[in-house]
Amino acid sequence: MLRRLVIGIDVGGTFTDVFALDEASGACTVGKVPTTRHDPARGVLDGIRAVAADLADVATIVHGTTVGTNALIERTGAATGLITTAGFRDVLEMRRRDRPHTWGLWGRFEPVVPRDRRAEINERTLADGSIRAPVDPADVKAAAQQLQKLGAEALAVVFINSYANAENERRAVEAVRAIWPNAHVTASHEILPEIREFERTSTTVLNAYLQPVVGKYIARLEDGLSAAGAQGKLLIVQSNGGVTGVDTAKRLPVRTALSGPAAGVVAAVHIAASAGFANVITCDMGGTSFDVSLIANGETSLAAEASIDFGLTVRTPMIEMTTIGAGGGSIAFVDGGGILQVGPHSAGAEPGPACYGLGNERPTVTDANVLTGRIDAARPIGGKIARLDVEASRRAIATHVGEPLGLDAMAAAEAIIRVANSRMAGAIRLVSIERGHDPRAFVAMPFGGGGALHAGALIKEVGLAKALIPRHPGVTSALGCVIADVRHDFVMTVNRLLDELDVAALDRDVRRLAREGAAVIESAKVQLTGCDMIVELDMSYVGQTHTVAVPLGGTLDAAAIRAAFEARYRAAYGRLLEGIAMRVLNLRVAVVGRRPKLDLSELAPTPGGSLAAAQRGTRRIYVDGGYVEAPVYARLDLPAGVVVSGPAILEQPDTTIFIDPGLAGSVDRFGNMIIERKE
Repeated sequence: MLRRLVIGIDVGGTFTDVFALDEASGACTVGKVPTTRHDPARGVLDGIRAVAADLADVATIVHGTTVGTNALIERTGAATGLITTAGFRDVLEMRRRDRPHTWGLWGRFEPVVPRDRRAEINERTLADGSIRAPVDPADVKAAAQQLQKLGAEALAVVFINSYANAENERRAVEAVRAIWPNAHVTASHEILPEIREFERTSTTVLNAYLQPVVGKYIARLEDGLSAAGAQGKLLIVQSNGGVTGVDTAKRLPVRTALSGPAAGVVAAVHIAASAGFANVITCDMGGTSFDVSLIANGETSLAAEASIDFGLTVRTPMIEMTTIGAGGGSIAFVDGGGILQVGPHSAGAEPGPACYGLGNERPTVTDANVLTGRIDAARPIGGKIARLDVEASRRAIATHVGEPLGLDAMAAAEAIIRVANSRMAGAIRLVSIERGHDPRAFVAMPFGGGGALHAGALIKEVGLAKALIPRHPGVTSALGCVIADVRHDFVMTVNRLLDELDVAALDRDVRRLAREGAAVIESAKVQLTGCDMIVELDMSYVGQTHTVAVPLGGTLDAAAIRAAFEARYRAAYGRLLEGIAMRVLNLRVAVVGRRPKLDLSELAPTPGGSLAAAQRGTRRIYVDGGYVEAPVYARLDLPAGVVVSGPAILEQPDTTIFIDPGLAGSVDRFGNMIIERKE
């Protein structure tokens, strides 16, 4: 039988995770290989070879990438120039006058485009769309040539009020593209035709900053796949949880930031729904970070913008998540006040935790889990290290945590785990309690390489109902790549009072954007089961800065828009503001091509088997201040319906699960492990 493999790949800081689905038979294969930080494309190819003996069998590759995110955080994007309206050269530095330290009176921010590579042009479009001063293409060409001389490899063109009328900006970009030596020219009306100059300028500049980096990476990956014999379609995951074709990803790389974590949330929605849970808090713990997102009533939350790092604002739809530096490689230390801290700095993949023996002598969360016995030093995941060095973990913890705090090495290791758990619990409270959600109504879904080690502690600390650990938690984001829909988002500023809104014109805009989105979806050339459209308005009362997202359905009319806004506003703030006019600020349209969903019964445990047959012995672990002998089970050998009482350790190739004392885990029909308090 001909194999048609769909392969999802998520590149993390330490490991590259792979999930392969054979469309012909429904069979699934998972893999985990070390990430090659100096050349991530090589690690991607290694991952594909781990699950596909013949790359000619590969029909589709869906890739969640951190290349763009890393380039922003590490400031390794391309040398970029900016051409903007006279008087608006310093928008990037002025920002919203926020500070890196909320309660501090100092802070330093350097934009990705230095001041000498920001050129001003005499042009002016007014807020109503009328042109007061037309642009001179000769001036634009001269500015672009000067920026080239200053080393600019990519260029952003941002004219004030181009969202209202893009004519000046369009003429300028046409002039620039006629002389620019490459395709890396970004115009704000093509990226974000939306009111508010800082967010538009920042997003446009960051897109230009990433175009050469992401474009070169995708080109290397395509060349490597072709050389290896893979002829399948390559798709890239976006931050909104949808996927897109490589041409769109090269043109709009800013939309790929945080794509890996977004794919994990997509998988979590599908896994939780199959298991019968609508309210879930995802907990993605990798080597560097701990990413938390809330799913309410089976729906993910999309944020209109996010800050990748201080001052680096991206206004594009993203799955809303909170990220803290509490991964397996997060470094533990005692600060100047004698307080034990964990993160945000990480040992990463290289040199990695102290137990890797690659040069790091600082203790990490992984070292604490190794020393306390939760992780088996003889069977580390991922194949990066053949055997972990327990004594190296002991020395690092004793020297840098135990001695300063007056604790022995084991007590210090458990203290590191408790501090890490506390930080994770704080992130969960931030997305639940602080936003009006009762965590007792939610199920935690820990995944990533390290999440399952901390599931029980999070249940106890936050008061969550239970935890659902997927069948293959270490590759959940890669699974999300396999099932993510194709999606393209548009935004257009309307900026009209509701009473003055031309609803017929708005409807024409919706239909136009829907046609453009359908063309983008079609260009991805992948198998779809259907296509949907999502329409929203950003609305507020007159005089308000912040808006609420108002979903629309069916025929557009002013009365329906008013009713939808009032329902959303009341849900958000508890009351309406009677007598104040309503404003429609932006129109948002998303076109979504639905891809086939994985039947999770393909991951179900093989019938038969027993708890006794799955046991692989016992291991001495340190928990709650003392040693206990805990049974160790091969997690994938556990049959459906079996119950495992804590303390217990469940091992599998992509992760280790620790069931705390006082908790018990049961295996559902899909092979998920459901952990909750013992009755």
